[in-house]
Amino acid sequence: MLDNDLRQPEPAPTVAFPSLVDAGIYRDGRRVASGPDLAQTYRLWRQLPGAMAWIGLYQAEEAQMLAAANEFGLHELAVEDAIRAHQRPKLERYGDTLFVVLRAARYLDETEQVEFGEIHLFVGPGFVLTVRHSHAPDLAAVRRRLEAEPHLLAHGPEAVLYAILDRVVDGYAPVVAGLQNDIDEIETQVFLGDPRVSRRIYELSREVIEFQRATHPLLGMLGALMAGFQKYGIGEELQRYLRDVADHATAVAERVDGFRQLLAGILAVNATLVSQAQSEKMERLTEASYAQNEQIKRISAWAAILFAPTLIGTVYGMNFRHMPELRWAAGYPMSLALMAAVCSALYLAFKRRGWL
Repeated sequence: MLDNDLRQPEPAPTVAFPSLVDAGIYRDGRRVASGPDLAQTYRLWRQLPGAMAWIGLYQAEEAQMLAAANEFGLHELAVEDAIRAHQRPKLERYGDTLFVVLRAARYLDETEQVEFGEIHLFVGPGFVLTVRHSHAPDLAAVRRRLEAEPHLLAHGPEAVLYAILDRVVDGYAPVVAGLQNDIDEIETQVFLGDPRVSRRIYELSREVIEFQRATHPLLGMLGALMAGFQKYGIGEELQRYLRDVADHATAVAERVDGFRQLLAGILAVNATLVSQAQSEKMERLTEASYAQNEQIKRISAWAAILFAPTLIGTVYGMNFRHMPELRWAAGYPMSLALMAAVCSALYLAFKRRGWL
């Protein structure tokens, strides 16, 4: 509500958009008015020269964005991006208005996955419009923090932008910790020979790449903001604040780069271990096949040796009337000698070939 010296007649009640999260009017770092809907917020803002309007929307409707564009003079291309969402992190300047897209992230312990969100910010003379397309991060916490530090909020829209940047970058820390824990678990799985680890490495690599796409553009965006310190008259306190955010973002980007390289190394090690395991398995199969072949050779050799006397005995066992050597006195010992000679010859032949 308005302070006593700024109180205005109550306007006719209007229905607020369900996506309006909060709308406040600030002067000298302190909240002096709250609009129950966007129309009244715009009216109050116009009635308070030098005040700052900070409006927070969640999944804004097209009518809301078009009304905000008309009120704050937002560029139609930026408004179109904010309505459609699914934008890459970027910072664009349209005249005196900055359009910033940020990708927030949070680590879900239950599923061991990284969930990404999207925030659009319009920062211009005397206003900040935030449009969230995900539940995280909680910008209400950013508002409470700045309202508790009026000396910081007194710097205006730039202070809100830097505080939201800080919130998003700080939200990356639990994600980095969660990914590090996943990588440690994967390393254990790799050396235990878990067959499911290849799929997990691939899925985690995709998450790291997506996280890299969210964090890397921040470095260029923060660099562009710091390059405009002098041109746009940013106070020394906010400069220190932004440099601290840039330091944290750089540390996160370096960790993410390290994760990607580490996963590539783990994948290579896993491929080597799998190949080694397959080679060892093939070697064992080859050895088993060789041993089996040796046994088959021995069995075949003995079968051939035993077959020769059987064949001779079968021939001489035919009791036909007219058979050679049937009544020969030396026939029996001759047949035995022939069996022994054939068996010995076969034995020596197989022995020479290494079958026995």
